[in-house]
Amino acid sequence: MIRYFCCLLLATVCACKSDRTDAAPPLRVGMELSTPPFEMTDAEGRPDGIGVRLAEALAADLKRPLEIQVIAFKGLETALKTGKIDIILSSMTDTPKRRESISFSDPYCRIGLAILVPADSNMQTADDLKKPGTRIVARLGTTAVGFIKDQFPEAEVILLDQNAACLLEITQKKSDAFIYDQLSILRLHLAQPESTRALLTPLRTEAWAMAVRKDDTALQKQINQFLSTYRAAKGLETLGERYLKTEKAELARRGIPFILE
Repeated sequence: MIRYFCCLLLATVCACKSDRTDAAPPLRVGMELSTPPFEMTDAEGRPDGIGVRLAEALAADLKRPLEIQVIAFKGLETALKTGKIDIILSSMTDTPKRRESISFSDPYCRIGLAILVPADSNMQTADDLKKPGTRIVARLGTTAVGFIKDQFPEAEVILLDQNAACLLEITQKKSDAFIYDQLSILRLHLAQPESTRALLTPLRTEAWAMAVRKDDTALQKQINQFLSTYRAAKGLETLGERYLKTEKAELARRGIPFILE
């Protein structure tokens, strides 16, 4: 039976463990539980979502007890590099900049950056964001921040920690646009269909992958082998049907490829 515990790690840490054995050390997986349906909590406050199920399947494949440590997204890389966790599995994009200090597995998800705007906004494409005085909100520590600064250097960038705060910027019309991954943008729009509009044509496609320390090539290889087997067994497809059925149908309706590899 899986046991859950709480401790302190950078921020408040919740952890879920399978029964420990002396034979294998726990697989310590760091994630932020604020990106549903990938990393979130269920009605009883337990870790849930696609990332959690992937972590469970990986730990089972490696025959290691699972320990999920909940860490603010901006603290995940530090936790990994200092050895407090073994893996980051938290909707993290594989980027050249991040690869300078950590390594990534093969991707398990390909997703694009998209735009959320107020329902009555006149914006239709990314070019509309180049107008002087545009205010764009983004999640702190995400790849959207660098993208906005590169593509819209004249925009005012508002950086916030949580999706809910970014959504409020749009529903209250404090900002002109919120740029984040397609799935999050779609889900936020579906939660507030009367006050928001989603522009889901990808601004740029990115790959989500698991991160490990630079010197942990053995674990990186094990993860890649697991992903290959799991994908072939339609594990990712099953997770998509379980957690993303509505979103999958909506993306298909708009002619946008599904995101899970």
